[in-house]
Amino acid sequence: MHKMSMQWLSLLLLLQLTCYFNSGSCGKVLVWPMEYSHWMNMKTILDELVTRGHEVTVLTPSVTTFIDPKKPSSLKLETFPPSLTKEESENFVKLFVEAWMHAVRDSFWNHLSMVQSLFWGYSDILMKMCKEVVSNKKLMTKLHEERFDVIFADAVGPCGELLAEILKIPFMYSLYSTPGSSVEKKSGRLPFPPSYVPAMFSELSDHMTFMERVKNMIYVLYFDFWFQAYNEKNWNQFYSEVLGRPTTLVETMGKAEMWLIRNYWDFSFPRPRLPNFEFVGGLHCKPAKSLPKEMEEFVQSSGENGIVVFSLGSMVSNMSKERANVIASALAQIPQKVLWRYDGKKPDTLGPNTQLYKWIPQNDLLATKRI
Repeated sequence: MHKMSMQWLSLLLLLQLTCYFNSGSCGKVLVWPMEYSHWMNMKTILDELVTRGHEVTVLTPSVTTFIDPKKPSSLKLETFPPSLTKEESENFVKLFVEAWMHAVRDSFWNHLSMVQSLFWGYSDILMKMCKEVVSNKKLMTKLHEERFDVIFADAVGPCGELLAEILKIPFMYSLYSTPGSSVEKKSGRLPFPPSYVPAMFSELSDHMTFMERVKNMIYVLYFDFWFQAYNEKNWNQFYSEVLGRPTTLVETMGKAEMWLIRNYWDFSFPRPRLPNFEFVGGLHCKPAKSLPKEMEEFVQSSGENGIVVFSLGSMVSNMSKERANVIASALAQIPQKVLWRYDGKKPDTLGPNTQLYKWIPQNDLLATKRI
């Protein structure tokens, strides 16, 4: 059987939702999503579930970046008042992106310190959002009455597992990775032996000298301490108060039935695996379509040097004029034709080999055959 078909079969089995054609008995899924690329990957799975007859309800703030309550969709949306305005949310994302882009200039530890402070700021936003949901008696009563079969949540945004505990239903996660793989280790109990498995962001390989192993161990201890501090920053107390018994975020997340990892097993370093960790990388890929005429002509004019697709992901479409000029100047010096996803003012240093696009169909570009 085709690898992709096997992945879809595994996914449906893992959800423990059986849809019988003769009885019409399908599952009801409640979703606790995140924004940007997290949502784009999760939505692929949700759309497939709807196609196969399951009922999917997405619990989301009424003001979001990617989930539009006014746009027609096969997914049911259950909205609640937002913790931030759309402008406040976008400003926070810009700060987060700036922290990542400073990585190329700052020292490793300075960069991590900045990212850590932003993560904790984001944690406060998520907690406020979660409190608004679980304290909304009308909403929680409605969710109870819906009798969902399972909750599908993004593991980087706490609350889905708390809702599962309150509603007394199983839950599963969508996840790519976390800093230092701390969530996977602590809650998922997935082994990451530091002697040969490099910590995320360490820039090490699985072939380490003795000193590199010492360095890796320091990274591991740092991320573990960071994750513990993150949990103790009100989350443990909050979960205990809501559930009426002592508990922790780690303990609650550890009850996940399944972890769907948005990656390929052969793209990561060799390490022990657990049966409830399933790799689903590539599920968002679709058959390629023809490129727009102008883009097709630009790609075909690349000659033997080929093309470069430059994008900073779904969270970044604009940047400061100074930084845009630095990037444009660097891209102008390479022999390839460059397709740059950028929605800002045209940089003064943009080279003739570079074209700007508000959106790049990367999937279609990968399938393009150059003459």
